[in-house]
Amino acid sequence: MKIITDEQCAGYSQAGHPESPERITRTLARLRRQNELAIQWATPGRAGDTPILRAHEPELLARLRIPKDFDADTPFYEGIDAYARAAVAGALDALAAARAGQPAISLMRPPGHHATRDQAMGFCYLNNIAIAVLEAAATGTRRIAVFDFDVHHGNGTEAILLDRPGIACFSTHLYPGYPGTGRANVGNNGFNYPVQPGVPREVYRAALERALEDLKRFSPDLIAVSAGFDAYVRDPLVDGVLEPEDFHWLGRSLRGFNVPQFSVLEGGYSNELPELVLAYLKGLAGQPR
Repeated sequence: MKIITDEQCAGYSQAGHPESPERITRTLARLRRQNELAIQWATPGRAGDTPILRAHEPELLARLRIPKDFDADTPFYEGIDAYARAAVAGALDALAAARAGQPAISLMRPPGHHATRDQAMGFCYLNNIAIAVLEAAATGTRRIAVFDFDVHHGNGTEAILLDRPGIACFSTHLYPGYPGTGRANVGNNGFNYPVQPGVPREVYRAALERALEDLKRFSPDLIAVSAGFDAYVRDPLVDGVLEPEDFHWLGRSLRGFNVPQFSVLEGGYSNELPELVLAYLKGLAGQPR
């Protein structure tokens, strides 16, 4: 398992904001303590404008340098453009590892799946997963599936990749809920599996199973995973229902596709995030929980 990360991504913060540096620092500390997974550690390279501008307007890159908050959830931080580019680089390096036959995850911040072509929102500044998917498509991968199991709909990813030939997005999420999208399928390739808040755990699991079944029918050559852990039952932001074993099951299920794949960290704000990530990675590696 290859993990792309850089603890410098913990260098920005706002008091009380749930997207905190500890999400990364505590998760990395847990992964370094464990001895069940063989981990190859790597720091991300640099992301130039070319892959980013496939997904975003130049005006958004310029906006990242203007000291003004984007919305109530998405503050401006000094240097956020560099932090966002580093997270993009992590996703691109995870893609490269997957193509080389090595399962990989980028554990960086900020997350990305809410960022649209021209707007930062929902803690997200640049859409890491969409940028990596468009890079894969531009460099020869014919069929790419995005699987987003964050509890919030990946509206930015869906919008950026909408109706792109050879690409399909599969998202499970609570609806209604932030960001208010994802109620139904959109276009030719945006497949949504909304779950009402307050449903039993088995209902949420059934939605995940349907998404994975449809993803399998798509027969991708590459799977890009927006790995959000905020559907966890004790996550402080939403009324999630999943348990740690569900994230292990997700990893094991994705492993069963036997195609190159990489993951990018999205949400997950509970104190148990390190254990949830470890459970997921053990599933990906084919290890028991």
